[in-house]
Amino acid sequence: MASKPECACGDTSAVAGGKKRIIFPCAGTANVGLISNAAAFQLADEGYGVATCIALLGSADTGLRRRIAEADEVVIIDGCPATCGAKIADLQGIAIDQHIVITALGIDKVYERNYTEEEVERVVSAAWEGKGRT
Repeated sequence: MASKPECACGDTSAVAGGKKRIIFPCAGTANVGLISNAAAFQLADEGYGVATCIALLGSADTGLRRRIAEADEVVIIDGCPATCGAKIADLQGIAIDQHIVITALGIDKVYERNYTEEEVERVVSAAWEGKGRT
């Protein structure tokens, strides 16, 4: 029987140059959760780091824990003041190097799927500028 392949989420070997970062976006279904995911993917496309699902972090996956240990920074992009992503990281004993809360950037949380590219860019810029550094 073939072995089960390991999930590649958070594979920091794919990051070229600069710091190795793992980005965990919010998994929420309101606009800010969708913005969080879009921003994480854009940051990954720009070479800022690798986007990884917060659900895998919550599962205590050993492969992901190894990749986190190899990373220079862990970035959490939470959608709202509930800070679910940060709480999951805390429960797993993972130190957060940068924590961005989208509503703190002046973007209102609404329970709809509409958001703008400007809102995504505001989050992406905040990450690049280090606005969520702890």
